Amino acid sequence: MRFYNYELVKRGFDKSFAGFCLFCSIPLWVVIPFSIWLEDRGPVFFEQKRVGRGQIKFILFKFRSMIKNAEIAGEPVMAVSLDPRITRVGYWLRKTALDELPQLINIWKGDMSFVGPRALRESEKIMGEHGEVLVHMYQIEGFSLRQSVRPGLTGMAQVYAARDINHRYKFKYDLLYIKRMSLGVDLKLILTSFWFTFTAKWNV
Repeated sequence: MRFYNYELVKRGFDKSFAGFCLFCSIPLWVVIPFSIWLEDRGPVFFEQKRVGRGQIKFILFKFRSMIKNAEIAGEPVMAVSLDPRITRVGYWLRKTALDELPQLINIWKGDMSFVGPRALRESEKIMGEHGEVLVHMYQIEGFSLRQSVRPGLTGMAQVYAARDINHRYKFKYDLLYIKRMSLGVDLKLILTSFWFTFTAKWNV
């Protein structure tokens, strides 16, 4: 299948499947927000500015899984495995990836796809030769190619790479996906991700 045909079919699938999932998940949109609010009476949603295809910025939506004001100091702090800022409800949201359920809205709007590289933050840093630098300022081989596709709710790096490995290694998974992307690969990653959600096997 030619690339432009794949893109057209992929976008059609994303929009229709996101709408279907939003409809089917209506009960979760009642239970999850109430559970988050009940634990600490804090906000239900968490919003972050991310950078998508072609360096276009958008607001990514999540259910809040950390304590209130987890980044109140100002400078963004990257989540790590067993992050002490994660709430009790947030732990289970992350184990099932249901904290990312609101990203169905981003997919429906066209900011994201179901499958693709993870959407990066402008302020994310990577360990370079001379210390930490902003990821968007770092000349990583293939970075521009990575930014030429819509970021995804899931992807090869999200499924197969450990949470705490360096960005440069996760980028290799992203580039491998771009090299091999097809509807078959997308469906395999989506089904694997659903299995991780149903069995609560996502990294926390």
